[in-house]
Amino acid sequence: MRFDDQESALLSGLAAQIIEFVAPEPHDPAQDPLFAIVGIDPSATLPDDPALARLFPDAFTDDDDAAAEFRRFTERDLRAGKAGHASTVIASLESRSDRLDAEQVAAWLGFLNDVRLTLGTRLGISDDTQAELAALAPDDERLGAYALYDWLTYLQDSLVTLLLPR
Repeated sequence: MRFDDQESALLSGLAAQIIEFVAPEPHDPAQDPLFAIVGIDPSATLPDDPALARLFPDAFTDDDDAAAEFRRFTERDLRAGKAGHASTVIASLESRSDRLDAEQVAAWLGFLNDVRLTLGTRLGISDDTQAELAALAPDDERLGAYALYDWLTYLQDSLVTLLLPR
């Protein structure tokens, strides 16, 4: 992985934003002793923010009670995992090493997936928007965000391709 200073700064900034974005709501463990012991979040609900809902979808679409129960037991760990991936990306960029170990590769793939899902949701990207994106005027203010999404897609694809057997 080799990035120039601007690319590293951009990726570090995106990783910092993901860390902030996925941070769980503060919770007082004294209010729920079970939470303090095992990390269950009694207040976890499907996020109102469409991008967060995309990152943390319901596990069960046909059973609201099961989905809520599953979320209570898993969401804090999922959020911590996503923040951990982004932190690993920042650390690997700061190290300036062009080699990643297996744990770093997994973190990069998770981070790239998370930032693409977030950005794609914000931009409304779907299979049906390809023609619209291709027709954007050169002065369209959304063009930079779409270009960023494409670059992140390229990075993710490049990393996955390197992992394929030769």
